[in-house]
Amino acid sequence: MQPERDFDHELSYYAQPFMTRLRQAGALPSDDEETRQAKSLLVFATGLMSIATGLWLLLYWLTGPKLSSTLPFLFQVLLAANLAYYIHSGNFQWFRFSQLGLILFFPFVAQWSMGNFISGSGVILWALMAPIGAVFVLGLRESLPWFFAYIFFTALTGVFDFLLVDVAPTLDTTADVSLRTSVIFFALNFIAISGLVYALLRFAFEQKQRVRDQLGETMDMLTQEQIRSESLLLNVLPDSVAARLKIEGQRVADDFYSATVMFADIVGFTKIAGGLSAQDVFNMLNTVFSHFDDLVEKHGLEKIKTIGDAYMVAGGLDNRCKDPCSAMADLALDMQAALPRLSDEVNIPLALRIGISTGPVVAGVVGKHKFIYDLWGDTVNMASRLSSEGCQGVIQCDRRTHMHLESRYRFGERASVRLKGKGDMIVYQLEAKLAKRKRDSAESA
Repeated sequence: MQPERDFDHELSYYAQPFMTRLRQAGALPSDDEETRQAKSLLVFATGLMSIATGLWLLLYWLTGPKLSSTLPFLFQVLLAANLAYYIHSGNFQWFRFSQLGLILFFPFVAQWSMGNFISGSGVILWALMAPIGAVFVLGLRESLPWFFAYIFFTALTGVFDFLLVDVAPTLDTTADVSLRTSVIFFALNFIAISGLVYALLRFAFEQKQRVRDQLGETMDMLTQEQIRSESLLLNVLPDSVAARLKIEGQRVADDFYSATVMFADIVGFTKIAGGLSAQDVFNMLNTVFSHFDDLVEKHGLEKIKTIGDAYMVAGGLDNRCKDPCSAMADLALDMQAALPRLSDEVNIPLALRIGISTGPVVAGVVGKHKFIYDLWGDTVNMASRLSSEGCQGVIQCDRRTHMHLESRYRFGERASVRLKGKGDMIVYQLEAKLAKRKRDSAESA
């Protein structure tokens, strides 16, 4: 997919007018910030070099020396032509190499055409802009060849000037020696000062890169911590609730007119825990409830909380599950089916009492510290009573849940039981899910 995106960016680049591309320094929409800065800098430097060349030639003419304008004019033409080619083609690799090459080589050509260091007024110093520019547009390592090329041409110029100065024999040998010495020290001073400038620039860039890397590491650590915090928050709260809580001052309280709530209790937990160490009790609950967590996630439901050995789940609080009542029934059956294996794993015989109720609930987050997402209402109380006052290995459902599931699941005989705070209630024992053929015949009946 990436080549197609790059191709689209190139099409949008070539669709722009030439002057628009020039104002944008030939930057593509796909360029990162560093590449954009490098392009802008080199285009800006090209303009400055062209202006500086014209001013340099003008000052020479005004102060006396009548230099040929052919070489400076050719330099300006080549800079402009290369810039125009880059803006037209978008080939930045060629542009930065060729433009830095022109900036490096032409000052030496200019000085060689004028004579030595003295007569050329040290015009080769302009060539230092090439390795300095390479630091900005290429990088520290890639700029080294440009700096060494500058040092090489400077030293070569000094050697030629030393060998060719005052070739004709003169009577003033002192002046001859003095001129040769000046040429040597011109070259040495240029090399030394240029080396110091380049070294300081490299040091500044290295420090900047080190700080940038440290900031990047810090940002990565902060990002990881944010992800960890988000993960912890999502382990405590549903996704939609967590998103609302992150908005300062957002109150979280919702009414749900048809939610399904389930409670599951471990039968005889108090007696079991009495014969185990605290660590063994924790390991047992962690093993059992961790498996239940996986089942809850599988069925698209929401684990609300655990209270001791009680495990609370709700459905219909979000859009993840289209039929929360059916999903809750499947979860309860899966939990019952997993008990033999879990009993073997913890080496303790386990049994569950499960209660399921369907109806309206209120859900929300109360308080500011150590808050949890909780449910309230008669539906919650009913599910809790169906669980706590049920029989071992039985999944008890209220009337609304039975009405929703009776055509797709097999139920035992309904029974009237007395529930604390509820009085006599009709409850139904969920036994299994009907096969598809039986479901179809039950629905048609």
